[in-house]
Amino acid sequence: MDDKIRILLSEEEVAARVKEIAEVISRDYDGKPLHLICILKGGVFFTCELAKRINLPLTMDFMSVSSYGAGTVTSGIVKITKDLDDPIEGKDVLIVEDIIDSGNTLAYLIEVLKQRNPKSIELCTLLDKPERRVKDQVKVKYTCFTVPDQFIVGYGLDYDQIYRNLPYIGVIEQQ
Repeated sequence: MDDKIRILLSEEEVAARVKEIAEVISRDYDGKPLHLICILKGGVFFTCELAKRINLPLTMDFMSVSSYGAGTVTSGIVKITKDLDDPIEGKDVLIVEDIIDSGNTLAYLIEVLKQRNPKSIELCTLLDKPERRVKDQVKVKYTCFTVPDQFIVGYGLDYDQIYRNLPYIGVIEQQ
């Protein structure tokens, strides 16, 4: 763990923006129950903080979907390693991600979930790297921050399973 990490977004900046996005979601879904699907592992920090601030009746479920191995570059092969526990038919679903870059994983996931007949599906992400997007059909309704094409860690995002617990969002500096 000799990596040098530069703070990109402070803990305070992240908390303030999560609160703002939760308020928008609460207004958009006013009067409707909402079902959050947290994409593990990275999305758990963001999903928990977001859920605490959404002022609606909501339910949550978890999926683990991966296109990364032990490196910093996507493998391009998507696999579901943990599926939902409950059906989503007829529900307003909000998929909550830590970061969206190429869009490959979410394009695949959205198609899988649409076959389960939810009332609606929208995306919410803590971080978006639109310059890396290769799947134009991935439309993010709620984005906390747009970030540069750098390898980002902290607040749930990892490098080979470490740095998830950093309370801020940082960039690994090449040494």
